[in-house]
Amino acid sequence: MAVSFDDTARQVLDGKNFAVVATLDRDGSPHTSTVWYVRDGDTVLFSTAGHRAKARNLERDPRVSLTVYDLANPYRAIDIRGTAELAVDSGRELPARLTQRYLGPDATPEPEPEDVVRLVVRVRPDKVTAFSV
Repeated sequence: MAVSFDDTARQVLDGKNFAVVATLDRDGSPHTSTVWYVRDGDTVLFSTAGHRAKARNLERDPRVSLTVYDLANPYRAIDIRGTAELAVDSGRELPARLTQRYLGPDATPEPEPEDVVRLVVRVRPDKVTAFSV
């Protein structure tokens, strides 16, 4: 069952922080990668190319975990466990949005070959845990 983010989670997620995404490889071992993301209400969005391991893993098994720590206070973090939904981003709108969020309003994403399928990954949280010292 999806849960809502509390004020602490929103503060961490709305900062210019990075998320470490964990998915499950075919053999059950963890696969992690660091991503840019944006909070969209009570979900988190990130972008990936369809040929990447995390995309293949999430297509096979949508369980996902994201850990985000506050760059201003690395002793404050949240862990999100949930389910991922993938959708094709044919207009490549999310990479542009993320590039501007992290690098500034005039920044543009690095060009990609046209044959690269860009996906939006929407994470719906089932459990959110906050850590703070």
